[in-house]
This record gives sequence, structure tokens and C-alpha cells, in this order.
Amino acid sequence: DTLWDLAIAEVEKRENPDDDVKPGEVWEKSILFMGNKNGGKTTIILRCLEREESPKPTLALEYTFGRRARRHNSPKDVAHFWELGGGTSLVELIRIPITVHNIRSFAVVLVLDLSKPNELWTTMESLLQVTRNHVNKILTKLEKTNPEVAAEIKQRMWNNLKRDHPDSALVDPFPIPLVIIGSKYDIFHEFDSEMRKIISKTLRFVSHYYGASLVFTSKSEALLLKARALINHLAFGYDKSKSVSVDPSKPLFIPAGLDSMSQIGPPPASDSDLGKMHANTPLELWKKVFEKTFPPKSFSNLQDTKDPAQDSQYAEYEVDVMRAQKNQELEQYKRNASKSWKEMDFDSD
Repeated sequence: DTLWDLAIAEVEKRENPDDDVKPGEVWEKSILFMGNKNGGKTTIILRCLEREESPKPTLALEYTFGRRARRHNSPKDVAHFWELGGGTSLVELIRIPITVHNIRSFAVVLVLDLSKPNELWTTMESLLQVTRNHVNKILTKLEKTNPEVAAEIKQRMWNNLKRDHPDSALVDPFPIPLVIIGSKYDIFHEFDSEMRKIISKTLRFVSHYYGASLVFTSKSEALLLKARALINHLAFGYDKSKSVSVDPSKPLFIPAGLDSMSQIGPPPASDSDLGKMHANTPLELWKKVFEKTFPPKSFSNLQDTKDPAQDSQYAEYEVDVMRAQKNQELEQYKRNASKSWKEMDFDSD
């Protein structure tokens, strides 16, 4: 290599410190969007991809992609965008996009509807728990087949915290990059100031605990651009923003690793209330405090019980006729089986 070749390689390395892709190769990343039903996930994806389309309801698990060039005359990198519909009702489908083959380049965006605080914790806990369990299973497999990669993934999530960070013993980073987006800020902004403070502090704690970035957004172009900046960092390796906004009277914007427990402060409850709460972890304590103000809706209420097959926007005559026939055959089978069961002569012994 000539001196100029070495200089160009060094500049590219500095511009893309987290980029494992060699010059000339294509960067490929995958992102899963999940969260509240009707929380604005599709709108955020379309804005990130600069598509002027009207968002439609998401059916189960949907896929799209985007392309970007890192620099002039370079191949376009690819970002795979997956969107999980149905709130928490279809969470098991996360196994489809997150695999052992793409785990190194995968990230999660959790979109929480700020206008529905009574659903917030249950939605967040359910989605992150199932996702984390699935990722951990993949990492367990990798430890046997490719221990170096497994170790690299685990270590990478601690890189957002500076060395000797005072919160190292108090956090439990999510195993893959995570961005938490609080959507519908325009509605949230009309809430009582004390309610806003509790929700903001709680989401700051949760994000810091999981080593995640946090941003509040709405249909406002300025706020969507901030969310887009965080997502573009994950999807295309764009520079990570270092600006921070922690004022509870304004939209929060806190990139991963730039918050701390001392700045967040204790859970928003009186000392006497905190003393009565029994919790094994800081996360459990914050949950109890949050749900004291915003009692959660029952899990069954968060399920999407509407049958997509009955939705007129997905009507297909031939498919629907066949489905109706199969339903009739199933009902007939049930009746015959029930009749046979009743006619059986059971031995009293």
C-alpha cells in the first residue's frame, strides 16, 4: 500500500469507528420496531426512509428496507426494517427477524405511546422481556459455536458507559442496541406537569438501566428528525448525536450512555412510600412507584383481539371462499367429534 492508501484507510476508519465493513463492501443492518398498537411506528419508519406515504395499520410482522451511500461513489448500504404489529399480542414473532446469522448487526426500537401511561410499563416489560430472552438464547448458542463473537456482542453493550462509570453496578444493558421512543409528545405535553415529570423520570431511568437511547417525538418535523438521527446511527452508521435534553418540560433526547443515576434522582415517591415498597432490584422499585400513579391495564386488555382475516382491507375473494369452506368443515368435525364422545360407553371401573 502507498502512503496515500494508508491515509485514506485511516480517515475512513476514523469516520466509521464502529464500522466492521471494509471499504467497498456493503454495510447491512437490521432493526426491529415494536411497541404500542397505533403508537406511530409506521410513521417513524416512513420518515426515516423519506417516503411520502400515508401509514397503514400493520398486520403481524411487516418488512421494508432502505439504502444509503456512506460517501460519494461508494456502494449503497442496506438497512432492513421490521415492524411488529398488534402491540404485545404477537410478540412471539420476534423470533423470525432476529437470528443467529444477523445478531451482530441487529438493533431494536421500542415505540411507547406517551398518551397511554397506563399501558406503558406493561407494554415495555412484555416486549423487552421476550426479546431479551430470545437474544440470550442465541448468545448461548454462539458461546458454543463462536465464543469470540458472543463475547464481542456482550462487551459492546457496555461500551456506551465510560470506564469506571459510577452506575456500572446498577445497570443491566440490553444485549443488543436499543432505542426507546416516546411517541405522541403533542398529547403528552398537555398532561399535568407532575404526571409528565413521573413519566419522564421513569423512562430516563429505564433507558439508562438498559443502556438505551431515549427520545420523545410526535408528528412535528423537528422532533421526527431527532428520532431519525438515532435510527440512522443504528441503520447506516451515521454520526451519533452528542446533544442532550433532560428538561421534563421539553421533549427528552438522551443518547445512550449520556445520563446517570445521580442526574435522574430517586423514584418520584415519598420516603415513607419507598420504605413500604419491597423490591429486589432498582428496576422493580421504579415499576412499583410508576404503577402506583398509573395502575396498569390488565394484560388481556392490551391484546389485539381483532381477527385480521375479517379486515376488509385484506379481502381476497378466492382465499375468503376457501377459508369459509374450511371453517364449515372444522365446525362439522367438531360436531361429529362431540357426538362420538357422548356415545362412548365408559367402563365404570
